[in-house]
Amino acid sequence: MDNKFSALEPDQIPIICLMGPTATGKTDAAAQLYDAFDSEIISVDSSLVYTGMDIGTAKPGRDFLSKYPHHLIDIRPPCETYSAAEFYKDATELINNCTAQGKLPVLAGGTMFYYSVLERGLSELPPANAALRAEISEQAQKEGWPALHARLMVLDPDRASNIEPQDAQRIQRALEIVLESGQSVAEHNSSNKPPVANRMIKIALSFSDRSYLHQRIEQRFDIMLESGLQNEIEQLLAQGVDAQCTAMKMIGYRQMLEFIKGDLSYDDMRLKGIAATRQLAKRQLTWLRNQADVVWWVDSGLKEKKLDKLVKYVTQIYV
Repeated sequence: MDNKFSALEPDQIPIICLMGPTATGKTDAAAQLYDAFDSEIISVDSSLVYTGMDIGTAKPGRDFLSKYPHHLIDIRPPCETYSAAEFYKDATELINNCTAQGKLPVLAGGTMFYYSVLERGLSELPPANAALRAEISEQAQKEGWPALHARLMVLDPDRASNIEPQDAQRIQRALEIVLESGQSVAEHNSSNKPPVANRMIKIALSFSDRSYLHQRIEQRFDIMLESGLQNEIEQLLAQGVDAQCTAMKMIGYRQMLEFIKGDLSYDDMRLKGIAATRQLAKRQLTWLRNQADVVWWVDSGLKEKKLDKLVKYVTQIYV
């Protein structure tokens, strides 16, 4: 295990950010860096915060997490929300604790907006405007949330690219911020709490063959179905989790709920879930292409899960 970073001052230790679209192997990459360095892994995935939602989020298994502990996994029940502001607070505390011990923070996950709040900072959101909220809700009833998502894409493409077209809660809040403040969400957020002090090394894992990524997405969704996604959701409902809560609107859960209610056939549910995951991957890639200072890690060792070259790259990082 390499302890090269322990000789640095806490604010000189870089933050390794393993980014990239879904199903590219970020978790495996984080594990290999954990083996190679005195480090800690911080999850940057808004879906993994929920307890009891394991299959549909492709959450690492208990044995894996026992060997490779992750922060910010299983910290909220499904009925509660977890905001970007909460992530900022939790992640910055974890990063500071990690670097104070001379350890290397390894951030891994695909919730791109979370990286933005660390890199650009975060401010208190403007207070809710009841009249504006009612106006947005009325428009959504007439035109549908995808139409409002398209409007947000014009006003704030950076934020819109990280929100699903059907995610009513996040679309509405983002539009409220943009229309109320006259700024993009990121611009508004950057005016208060500061960015992290440590340099963020942004490494985007990706495949040169888009069809291969689509194949991995399809295989992973089928594994979720075979592993009991339907049973997981039915158990959550039996425990009193509201089908309308934010967590239940995540990809996979939303489509399976439609099947359980009889609104979709099994085959249509599967196809819609795969399509939604592919759309998510496309949005993640679009966001990454619009970011500065991203190191693209394409193909090299990803298919074989042999990332010696990535470990070597991190070893050669100097502040």
